Parts: sequence; structure tokens; C-alpha cells
Amino acid sequence: MTILEIKGLTARVAATADSAETVDILKGVDLTIESGMTHAIMGPNGSGKSTLAYVIAGHPKYEVTGGTVTLDGEDVLSMEVDERARAGLFLAMQYPTEIPGVSTANFLRTAATAVRGEAPKLRHWVKEVKEAMSDLDFDPAFSERSVNEGFSGGEKKRHEILQLDLLKPKIAVLDETDSGLDVDALRVVSDGVNRYRSEENGGILLITHYTRILRYITPDRVHVFVDGRIAASGGAELADELEAEGYEKYLTPANA
Repeated sequence: MTILEIKGLTARVAATADSAETVDILKGVDLTIESGMTHAIMGPNGSGKSTLAYVIAGHPKYEVTGGTVTLDGEDVLSMEVDERARAGLFLAMQYPTEIPGVSTANFLRTAATAVRGEAPKLRHWVKEVKEAMSDLDFDPAFSERSVNEGFSGGEKKRHEILQLDLLKPKIAVLDETDSGLDVDALRVVSDGVNRYRSEENGGILLITHYTRILRYITPDRVHVFVDGRIAASGGAELADELEAEGYEKYLTPANA
């Protein structure tokens, strides 16, 4: 059983790129994610959902000012970004980065080597990648293209889930993986996430604005994220309530 435990997490970021002023974004987040469990975080724009994902992953832009994040009791916040990946954390980004000049094939094998601690045997690796790409309806020709360069939004998101499939982390943080996807791509990506949970017993933190992805990925818990903290939690039915009623009742001073 793997446990990612977040307690009293607070974090801030510079107000502007060239400013010494800072803005508090996370204001006391408490959340526990276990193997085989899917947690969905929903909330209005600007509430800090993506900041939570970046802080877990170790983005240097954000300064942690309090609280703890542990993975199986190990202090995540003291780890470098690559150490977090090797420990079993994974972030699927909302806006995947293009890396001109680096082929997707080389990127994937280098990442797998770093996470696994040794280079996968080439013959087995080629088969593994082909099978994973086939499951995601991902054209094998993309292996020879530069990472995400010229990829459509849907192709970038499939590539994120391809990494999830190959790297097999303990806990996956998916930051608005559904954004920019048409219905067919949404179904394929969701199947990939469900396959990861089923085959790897992975824990999932799914950040989303909309309930449409939750028609394909059933969450065990849904959390309402408002003003840098979790304002309410419930079962999958809470997502339907948010779809019907919005976040207004959670934005009052009593609940913020």
C-alpha cells in the first residue's frame, strides 16, 4: 500500500515575473491518496488546483511555506524533481512542453532508464512501447518526431498517458488531462488512466473543471478546491452536484 499524504500544505509564488512581491496560493491543504484510489479535485479557475500539482512535482517557481508532503513516510519536499519521479510520483501536465530536437523514442527510453535505474533491454522495450501506443491509438510514427512538437492537443495528452503507462508510477497527478480533447480522444485517454489504475494499482489525483471525464473515470472521492484549500469532500455524487449548482455556495466567507 502506497500513501501520498499532504498535511497543512501552504505555498506562494511571485506576483509577477520580475516582482519581489509574493502571493499565497495554497493555504492549508490536507489530502491523503492511497494505492488504487482515484481522487478528483474540482474548483473554479484560480483556486490553486494546478499549483497543488506543481508543488507535489517540485516546480521551482513555487515556494512551500508550510506543511508536509510524504510518500510512504518519506519527505517529498526535500527531494529534487528527479528524485520524486524515481520515488514513484508522476505529473501529467495541463500544457505539455515541446522539446525540439529530442525524439519521442529517445525521450521515453531515457525517462524509463532514469526511473527504473537501468536501461530497458531494447527488444523488450520496443515491444512494450508498440503495445502501449496501440492501446492509445497512437501512431507509431510519432516515435521519431520531436517531443510534442507539432502535436495536436489530443496527441500531447495521449503522449502524457503513454508516459504514465511506461513509467508505471505509484501515484499519478493528472492536471486537467481532459482539456482540449474531443470525445474520442477523451475516451482513449480515460481508458489509459483506468488501465493504469487496474494493472498497477496506482493512486490517482485527477484535477478537472468538468464532469465529462468523470463519466469514464469513476472517482472514489471528489474534493471541492476553493481559495487554496479543500472546502468540501464527498463521493462521486458530489461532482454531479457541482455540475448542477456550481461552486457559489463554497465561495461564501463561511466556507472559503
